[in-house]
Amino acid sequence: MSATVSVNGRISSAREAVISVFDHGFLYGEGIYETMRTYNGRPFLYDLHVRRLRNSARMIVLELPFTDEALAGQIRDTMAAADLQGVEAYIRVLVTRGVGELTYDPAATPRPSVIIIVKPQVDPPAEAYDNGVGVVIVDVVRNHPDTVNPMIKSNNLLNSALAAQEAIRRGGFEGIMRNYRGELSECTTSNLFVVKDGAALTPPLTAGLLPGITREFLFDIGRDVGIQVREEVLRDADLFGADEAFLTSTTREALPIVTVDGRAIGNGRPGPVTKKLLEGFRKRAWGA
Repeated sequence: MSATVSVNGRISSAREAVISVFDHGFLYGEGIYETMRTYNGRPFLYDLHVRRLRNSARMIVLELPFTDEALAGQIRDTMAAADLQGVEAYIRVLVTRGVGELTYDPAATPRPSVIIIVKPQVDPPAEAYDNGVGVVIVDVVRNHPDTVNPMIKSNNLLNSALAAQEAIRRGGFEGIMRNYRGELSECTTSNLFVVKDGAALTPPLTAGLLPGITREFLFDIGRDVGIQVREEVLRDADLFGADEAFLTSTTREALPIVTVDGRAIGNGRPGPVTKKLLEGFRKRAWGA
């Protein structure tokens, strides 16, 4: 694995990076994270990512041990050590409850652990954007908001992992998850959009989903390129009856979906609304 890792300020190769087995992130999944990527060597939408990181921390009552500026400096140091040689970076920031005794009591972990992983960004292949991808609707239901709230970008990803593994077994590029009401919620590692009558529709946050940074940014892009982007409760029929569909994430931008459970969406090809939003996104991201 070609990665450079900072563990509590100590930068090393992936092979040399270590953290205690008594860290509560390992023991109990108590922690939060953010995934970022760079364009032109700079972390994209950094302020929005840190805002969400702080919101996740607040929701699990975890005090972050750094300012936004200090974290940006640690990321820069880790990127410099990675020596990416002009390649764009994938960045993951993880903050756990920290090392402590075998107890759920937060008093046992007075110092959070901060891990930064930097490796080369690997984009989906060009043909995925040209031809689109096939996804499946999985049986695993998104966490109920009154159990583990999906608004928390938590290191405890078992819900998503089980859903993603089901999608992989069924040959899907991604798995679409429903909520406890049977509404479409999100994909296992991305947000979902459908296009109907020229508008891009995405489930509301009340459907039990993570407020994706790219999802949020796409509302701005829609205004830039003259496409209405709005929230709407979506069900299976809305997806299968859509003109187009696509997924969004930090590392995949806006990726066309052309089949769901083997059934074609629209004409089975990436559509004009998806393409226009992707073009607008890339122009903003690259500063064109």
